[in-house]
Amino acid sequence: MLRPRRVADADALHPAFADPDLMQWWSDPPHASVAETRASFAKEAPEWRCWTITRRGDDAAIGFVAAGEKRQGNVTEIGYMLAREHWGGGIAKEAVSAVIDRIFAEGQRRVFADTDPENTPSRGLLERLGFTLEGYLRAEWETHIGVRDTTLYGLLREEWEARR
Repeated sequence: MLRPRRVADADALHPAFADPDLMQWWSDPPHASVAETRASFAKEAPEWRCWTITRRGDDAAIGFVAAGEKRQGNVTEIGYMLAREHWGGGIAKEAVSAVIDRIFAEGQRRVFADTDPENTPSRGLLERLGFTLEGYLRAEWETHIGVRDTTLYGLLREEWEARR
């Protein structure tokens, strides 16, 4: 299930944000405290909308999907995180698919994602969803693990509709 993300979701999601392996692919290092995760949730940029992933019948946060409109009415970037104990069950695919459905229903023509080339689980999810690898940018991000390359994946509304 998806619902709007709340600052209070930081308590349940902090273990994921504190996980060094999971946070390896984020711009920021693992969070040292729940207070840091709460502060991160409280300062979300206004152009980003975030939905919390929960399991049916349980309101506890297990992940999130975010969408940031990059060009008004046309292009949206997506990002996502799922707590490690929920990997492999199709939850991320279902949640990201629901957000993509919403984005395209709102009239966007394109959705894209930016991920580290070594983040094979994320790249695999994007490919299973029908995204196309569109670019490889060298030394694009400076992160807590150093300067990193990025891979850009894109999906057009008509490609998504053809798969549905």
